[in-house]
Amino acid sequence: MKCEHCTRKECSKKTKTDDQENVSADAPSPAQENGEKCDTSKHKVLVVSVCPQSLPYFAAKFNLSVTDASRRLCGFLKSLGVHYVFDTTIAADFSILESQKEFVRRYRQHSEEERTLPMLTSACPGWVRYAERVLGRPITAHLCTAKSPQQVMGSLVKDYFARQQNLSPEKIFHVIVAPCYDKKLEALQESLPPALHGSRGADCVLTSGEIAQIMEQGDLSVRDAAVDTLNKDFQEVTLEKNGEVVLRFAAAYGFRNIQNMILKLKKGKFPFHFVEVLACAGGCLNGRGQAQTPDGHADKALLRQMEGIYADIPVRRPESSAHVQELYQEWLEGINSPKAREVLHTTYQSQERGTHSLDIKW
Repeated sequence: MKCEHCTRKECSKKTKTDDQENVSADAPSPAQENGEKCDTSKHKVLVVSVCPQSLPYFAAKFNLSVTDASRRLCGFLKSLGVHYVFDTTIAADFSILESQKEFVRRYRQHSEEERTLPMLTSACPGWVRYAERVLGRPITAHLCTAKSPQQVMGSLVKDYFARQQNLSPEKIFHVIVAPCYDKKLEALQESLPPALHGSRGADCVLTSGEIAQIMEQGDLSVRDAAVDTLNKDFQEVTLEKNGEVVLRFAAAYGFRNIQNMILKLKKGKFPFHFVEVLACAGGCLNGRGQAQTPDGHADKALLRQMEGIYADIPVRRPESSAHVQELYQEWLEGINSPKAREVLHTTYQSQERGTHSLDIKW
């Protein structure tokens, strides 16, 4: 991944993360010391986007703060020849905001004749794949149409960022660092948006664990993890007004809870209006692409430390992000514009069960 035509001046940029607006990521690759100007006609521009759930893993694994872990990760990627490193938090903000608007719309349209609720989240590719190929139309009709953060980030990099840099989408090679192997499948299955001219939003997905293995090969020290508490895999929250429950929300993590949820839904005994559904027990932090022992089991001590680190990251409402509001106007031509609908939403297809070339058992 090294580039022999890039200088530190041309290729050193800043990245944005959740806990700090600007983290310097200007560690140069050895090739960047040549003093030659970056000539993009001779290579692709390498862009890496890191999921926020991956940073606590690196922090716990290397016994660092999230800020220091993000800086070390950026510096390491730069040393490999990566030109830009981004945090997918801004893409998650778009996905959350679009999900909020869709839930409000569904809530207002819901009736006995048109049962638009409950709405089930669609950011987890393992869950969406299961819903499409196994559960079918009765369930996919309840899936939120907002694209996942990974899909939104692909459009941000290959559309908005590409135009800002005067690059065609195919001149960018976009790598996602994610906590879950299913993100690889999501990248393969993603439809090709017209705006990207036949280029996929994500060209490659590497798990956090795979990146850590590469880092360890570079002799980076790893220290023992501390112990904390784990999150619950099923949680309920209610919104009350004047002492009466108006809305019921839930989070269902892991297929045992998902199966129970689907059974209640099919029986018409489902009391929730909106459910966050994630295929991995423990949520995305417990993705099989990170916090695993060599024999393939969950590294519970490391996971507990990750949970503690993640819980300490300040919560920020996505609607408070000035960057998101600017991009709605500059990139998507308005919050409720046709372009916003095209770029940030998707559709689902119920498929017959059977063998498929993309049904990979990770």
